[in-house]
Amino acid sequence: MKALMLKAYKQFSYEDVPEPEIGAEDVLIRVKACGICGSDVHGMDGSTGRRIPPIIMGHEASGVIERVGSSVSEWRVGDRVTFDSTIVMRPDFYSQKGLFNLSDYRKVLGVSCGEYRQHGAFAEFVAVPQSILYRLPDSLSFERAAMTEPVSVAFHAVNLMTNELNDSAIVVGCGMIGLFVVQALRIKGYGKIIAVDLDPSRLDTAIEFGADHAVKADAPDVVDQIHVLTHGRGADAAVEAVGITPTIDLAINGVRKGGKVALVGNLSPKIELPLQAVVTRQITLYGSCASAGEYPACLDMIANGRVRVDEMISAVVPLADAAIWFERLYKGEPGLKKVIVTP
Repeated sequence: MKALMLKAYKQFSYEDVPEPEIGAEDVLIRVKACGICGSDVHGMDGSTGRRIPPIIMGHEASGVIERVGSSVSEWRVGDRVTFDSTIVMRPDFYSQKGLFNLSDYRKVLGVSCGEYRQHGAFAEFVAVPQSILYRLPDSLSFERAAMTEPVSVAFHAVNLMTNELNDSAIVVGCGMIGLFVVQALRIKGYGKIIAVDLDPSRLDTAIEFGADHAVKADAPDVVDQIHVLTHGRGADAAVEAVGITPTIDLAINGVRKGGKVALVGNLSPKIELPLQAVVTRQITLYGSCASAGEYPACLDMIANGRVRVDEMISAVVPLADAAIWFERLYKGEPGLKKVIVTP
């Protein structure tokens, strides 16, 4: 089969590779669409340590079942599906509590780190266990279905924080995940939503998606602006979707005493934490990892239009050309959002 292989950091090869083998509990999926995730773009240069070559990346995907394992009974060849990016190799303390994203035996499609290599979906075929499959509604395209994974990441971050009706919230970082967070906050009953980013076009999109106010992240009085918009106290909650010291600091200082901050961005392995501000203002911090059970609801919300994804898809391109689009995303081409690859 054809696949896009990361042969060395920042070096791709569109090449023939063996078709994946499937076990008794697995299915072989003919990939119809796979999104280029920001984690793939950041990982291709080695900076994250989670895309060690050689690796076939890609975990935001959908397709059609091509073949089923001998113990698969609920799925048939030809079924239209999407699938979670997290594979739990065997039950443990966390998975038995529904925390599949925290399992000690968790593998992520398209990831290669020191512990494992799990080839992903930038290929004609990918093998996955039947336990992570979700059936596509007939009305949902493969391209839109491939957006379920980033939508689920956004909803997981928001779900971690308990809220009261009409609570205020800040979204720091309005990239792909941040813009879905804006929509998730609105659906979860938040009132005033304040979007913060450096890019005016992203702020415009945040307003279109439901944010009430947009604040430039590089404004010298950005925290003061947030406080003015929130009765002088600060917001009830914040979701930080970047993962660097300045934006995390902004999120912490932008919430009120007793506020909550969900950290979903992780560009930097380590950051400086304003510890005294967290302790003396009794701020609750939540680390948010992937998703855990949000897939079915997110898939349904995309299908019925409650979550808008079409505006986030900038291009649909053939797998043979994907390396070019990786480079364009890596260089930060203005206006370029999600690129969907079709094998």
